[in-house]
Amino acid sequence: MSQTITAELVSLDTPLGADKSAVIRALAARVVAQGRATDADALYADAWAREQKDETGLPGGIAIPHAKSPAVTQATLAFARLSPGVAFGAPDGPADLVFLIAAPEGAAEAHLAVLSKLARSLMHDDFTAGLRAATTADQVVGIVRDAIGEGDAEPAAATPVAAPAAAASASDTLSIDGRPVRIVAVTSCATGIAHTFMAADALTAAGKKAGIDLVVEPQGSSGYQAIDQKIIDDADAVIFANDVDVREQNRFAGKPVVRSGVKRGIEQPAQLIAEAVAEAKNPQGARVASAVAGAATGAAAAKNLSWGANIQRILLTGVSYMIPFVAGGGLLIAIGFLLAGIGSGIDGYQIVLPGDGTNGAAYNDWALANYNLFDLPPQGLSFYLGAAAVKIGQLSLGFLVPALAGYIAFAIADRPGIAPGFVVGAVSGYLGAGFIGGIVGGLLAGYAAKLIGKPAVPRWLRGLMPVVIIPLGASIIASGLMILILGGPIASLTVGLNNALTSMTGSAAVVLGIVLGLMMCFDLGGPINKVAYSFAVAGLGASATSGNLQIMATVMAAGMVPPLGMALASTVLYRKGFTAVERENGVAAWLLGASFISEGAIPFAAADPLRVIPANLLGGAVTGALTMAFAVESRAPHGGIFVFFAISPIWGFLIALVAGVVVTALVVVGLKRFVAPKELASAEASATDASQPAMA
Repeated sequence: MSQTITAELVSLDTPLGADKSAVIRALAARVVAQGRATDADALYADAWAREQKDETGLPGGIAIPHAKSPAVTQATLAFARLSPGVAFGAPDGPADLVFLIAAPEGAAEAHLAVLSKLARSLMHDDFTAGLRAATTADQVVGIVRDAIGEGDAEPAAATPVAAPAAAASASDTLSIDGRPVRIVAVTSCATGIAHTFMAADALTAAGKKAGIDLVVEPQGSSGYQAIDQKIIDDADAVIFANDVDVREQNRFAGKPVVRSGVKRGIEQPAQLIAEAVAEAKNPQGARVASAVAGAATGAAAAKNLSWGANIQRILLTGVSYMIPFVAGGGLLIAIGFLLAGIGSGIDGYQIVLPGDGTNGAAYNDWALANYNLFDLPPQGLSFYLGAAAVKIGQLSLGFLVPALAGYIAFAIADRPGIAPGFVVGAVSGYLGAGFIGGIVGGLLAGYAAKLIGKPAVPRWLRGLMPVVIIPLGASIIASGLMILILGGPIASLTVGLNNALTSMTGSAAVVLGIVLGLMMCFDLGGPINKVAYSFAVAGLGASATSGNLQIMATVMAAGMVPPLGMALASTVLYRKGFTAVERENGVAAWLLGASFISEGAIPFAAADPLRVIPANLLGGAVTGALTMAFAVESRAPHGGIFVFFAISPIWGFLIALVAGVVVTALVVVGLKRFVAPKELASAEASATDASQPAMA
């Protein structure tokens, strides 16, 4: 591999300009002069665009402007020692050590690894001190080459990012249950070359100084080495210091989390660690949300996925952001019916509040002066509070389609896609195109926003693009197409489909229950599961007809079967047939299943899919059929057994649920006993061995 830096690329104490733009331009010209890039203006433009997103000045008088550019033909470092220094946006003042890191658009992993070594070396005082003391360009080249592994000496910055074993005397504030806190972290920046690795090293050093267990996963352009899942599982908290989406974020699902930009990982690592410890000790703190196992999340990961996988990622992003609106609104409706009484006429009751216009005088002074909580309906306070809860829940459910469309667009075009997505979702709801219209509209809005934001624009226009031009243009395109062309046909399709499904009775309803049960139990929170769930909640949000309520009850009951079935099998019926780890997961699965969290069965399905998944499917089909046969209805879209008051008849729900759970448990026990039972001994041994090492 050719040398990344040469003496001709070094400038010592020579003025390159009064501001950072001039310095970057001068270094770009030097790269081109050495035949390592074809166009100085293009390289400058790419580096300057990166600088505009986030200034590259760092504490200690360092700046690392960098870019991947089609103009670069060879991975290159250009260095300038400035006197006086030039401001690059660092909090402690101007930078006197400036590296321009120039990487080809399709840089090889080996080149990217070299550039990342430089970034990590900048975190070491002896490296920067050597650069400041150098008297010749050749001395600078020697120092840099040694640091990045191109010289004769060992690299100054080692590649491991796990902190050494924690000191035995971590302070009480950094301890949990009398031991040093365990933290895992992920760092990544837009280019994946510099800030990614500097933040990793800064966090590692801060963890070592604090005497805690801290392991960092830098997700750079040259790839990344995933943290061992056992270390993640044992960790007390997670730090995400990222400017782009975390890859395979589902590995950290449920962990207390602190999120920040990657530069804060460089500048304030100790504060991030302290915040992570606080989140770990706070039962109400932020947690990493669940996602589809193994799926990359965020628009930044899309380029690594196939077309089909990328569409799946986009749709699941929309559904995952939609669910809180649905769950919160649905539970409020259920609580409202609990307070007011089922069958009390609450659906038709109009709450008269100042400003809602329902009494024709709500805007005048009399209404505002005389309205009070004690102006109650004849049914009393409990009915009134129930009606208020139902109204709030209905308004929350009204965001179902706009939120779905908005966050589908967000998954495609990032934040500029949110507004046009919400707008086209609202248009879809207005036209009656519903759930299907939200999906189509979200895709239109997202791709329109992405297309509008793609061309390069003058600097003076950049600030307006994400807040005005992209949302306006994408809203016009997506909503215009929905109103003028697509809305009518999609609305007709939606109405026809809903009428066909919700009108099923007798044996046809049982068949629908079986289909929904199979869908809910197949991939445990994956795309098929989410399609069934989204169909149910969309119907519930549209109208509380008997058919929609039955579909909701069927979906919820079937989704509870896999974790409860695995819990029954692993903790009661056949404990010796499961590993120690699986038995521990089984204990947790009782609560997860009771709460309607299908993902509680994922550890079992991942470890033994050929036996667990068929058992789940059989149990889900039984529960789905019985729930429909008993005509069970649910007014709550989530909550499992804890929203029993919103389920009617509750006895039918419980019988269907217990039947499916027992079938799943018996089938998986039978398969484990009579289908290749010898595998269990080796699995138990492997699990025991894996549980022995402590965190690094």
